[in-house]
Amino acid sequence: MAARWRARRAPELLAWSASLIAYAVASGALAWGAAAGWDVRAFRVYYLFGGLLTAPLLGAGSLLLWGRGWAAPIALAYSGLAAGVAIAVPVHGAFSAADIPAAQDHLDFVPARLLAVVGNSLGTAAVLLVAAATFRRRPVGNALIVGGVALAALGTALAGLGEAQTAAFAAAAVVCLYFGFIARR
Repeated sequence: MAARWRARRAPELLAWSASLIAYAVASGALAWGAAAGWDVRAFRVYYLFGGLLTAPLLGAGSLLLWGRGWAAPIALAYSGLAAGVAIAVPVHGAFSAADIPAAQDHLDFVPARLLAVVGNSLGTAAVLLVAAATFRRRPVGNALIVGGVALAALGTALAGLGEAQTAAFAAAAVVCLYFGFIARR
């Protein structure tokens, strides 16, 4: 995706590349926590890249594809805010060595979890809105992207099943997202 952006300089490709990179880093943090045991460092990386950045950047890419150039500066400002919050917010509670940490067990609702709810809701809404509006022109790509978003959300919802099951959903989601992106352009 990044190579496509370098070749064409289409802003949606940059946003989608950033979203896929964020998702990959979150998956790496999942592996880190599973292999070495969860701690504050692994949790912050997992929360920033998975909980705060992936869906909003995906939504920004969809809006940019749709010609909404205002999405780029908003996504950049949001990303900076998300990074600041993820770095500075107090993390409390003990971590289990084997379970994916639930945000509600370690973060106060304001600002970290509220930011995640707003960012993920708006990012997902943007993806669904643009997919619906452009479905006739790109049915396969849009179906794959919506399926990838649904798989990612389902994997997050079922995170209590463990790291292996969550990783399987993450892998399936990223495959759908990637092929949806390349089918759209």
